[in-house]
Amino acid sequence: MSAPDPSGAQLLVVIDPVARRVDGESTRIARDVLCAGAVAKICLPGGPEEVARAVARRGRRRIVVIGDDRALLRVVGLLHRRRELADAPLAWVPVGALPAVSVARVLGVPLGTVAAARAVLDGAERRLGLLADESDGVVLGGLWAPAGAVRRAPGPPRGAGSPAQAAAAVPAPGGGPEGGPGGSGGHGGPSGPGGHHAWWTPAARTARTALTLLSGPSGRHPLPSATRLRVEADGELLADLDRPVARVAVTAAGGLAEVVVHTGGPADAPLRVLARTVTVSGPDFRYRADNRVRGPVRTRTWTAVGDAWGLTLPRE
Repeated sequence: MSAPDPSGAQLLVVIDPVARRVDGESTRIARDVLCAGAVAKICLPGGPEEVARAVARRGRRRIVVIGDDRALLRVVGLLHRRRELADAPLAWVPVGALPAVSVARVLGVPLGTVAAARAVLDGAERRLGLLADESDGVVLGGLWAPAGAVRRAPGPPRGAGSPAQAAAAVPAPGGGPEGGPGGSGGHGGPSGPGGHHAWWTPAARTARTALTLLSGPSGRHPLPSATRLRVEADGELLADLDRPVARVAVTAAGGLAEVVVHTGGPADAPLRVLARTVTVSGPDFRYRADNRVRGPVRTRTWTAVGDAWGLTLPRE
């Protein structure tokens, strides 16, 4: 392997303590590959405060996170709260077993340690969207309410190299033909000015893959019992407290939020819409975002932000 080029990009490599504990060998390999190919400053934080100090002092270095979903979300959330996320280039080497790295699958980051480290060195930045709530929380992959049990993400289709490619082969959450072109579930929806959007678009297919990988197809994992939630998308009422729903799922689809309302009835196709903002309210409820349970809350509003952050991914 060639020596690092002093004139090239410099890295701040933040190695999560959990990664060092659960898989020290993969962590060491990732560090060695990165240090051999770039000028890297290694940060071994003992907790969130030390991560915050390192990020604040990063200078012009590109931040590389070595760890699981929570390690990445901690750094992304920190940069979002500092209003620096849009201008802070990021890269990620996932370390951990599924479902702890489910978000990596969604975003298209290689799960193999060497492949992910090489992508950091040789890949290209891709601008990605996210969901931001009114409490400065962020969601990168997807969320649903009410929260259910942790579910192991299914294996990707053979040869699927990205979320968009995987979407064509992975069943939609809800099963059945409604996800395909012309299917019974292809509802348009509010998206602010401009009217309806087609469901079968590359951005929406990526969003569908995100939801499937994070939660698993509902054909394999039955939806929970119906609950009372009020759901609004761009001010349009999709469900009210007098209309029980089994699940409300939201994913970032480009610069929009893709909302799927499952009523739970065997003959009822999920309602799918695209919107800028989504508000879910009702009796105290918990929701699962990026495979983490959050809440309880009585109301939460998410706003879709397109091109909100940059992540280095393998070149296509």
